[in-house]
Amino acid sequence: MANRIILGIDPGTQITGYGLISCKGKQMTLLTYGVIRLDKQAASHPDKLKKIFNRVNSLVQEFKPQELAIEAPFHGKNVQSMLKLGRAQGVAMAAGLVNGVEIFEYAPRKIKQAVTGNGTASKLMVSKTLEQLLNFTAEEKYMDATDGLAVAVCHFFQLRLPGAGNRVPAKDWTAFINQNPDRVKKKRK
Repeated sequence: MANRIILGIDPGTQITGYGLISCKGKQMTLLTYGVIRLDKQAASHPDKLKKIFNRVNSLVQEFKPQELAIEAPFHGKNVQSMLKLGRAQGVAMAAGLVNGVEIFEYAPRKIKQAVTGNGTASKLMVSKTLEQLLNFTAEEKYMDATDGLAVAVCHFFQLRLPGAGNRVPAKDWTAFINQNPDRVKKKRK
């Protein structure tokens, strides 16, 4: 697999999470991750969309990713919320597209399954798995950021190991470790 930078986005109408990884062969390295807070800074929905577009555009300009992986909207009961979420996803995608970045979309379950081996994993399990995979300590207040990072990691696994997101879900941490020994680092004593 060629060297590349992947930008992962977890779109939201209050908080949009993002993460960037550098991939060299079968190795990935964390570049940065964070959130775009929209709840207090933007007064209207169009202002929020503009803020998402501008921040994603600046990330693309700064880090020059070749690919943008984004979480697909899930099916909800509130149509207005779904429309707003779809718009947030659309402007993030547009920021990549205007810069020539290829776009990939993943369902929430697929992302969790690719990262943890369990499509119903909690945010905490996703975060803890990413800490092990990328050798960093995530702050609890950045769970939306680790969700964005998880999208990038999911895409990396899809490129590196086609079908990696189709593994049988692990029932617990022990099962996950047994199923994925290459994805868990042993603690040094």
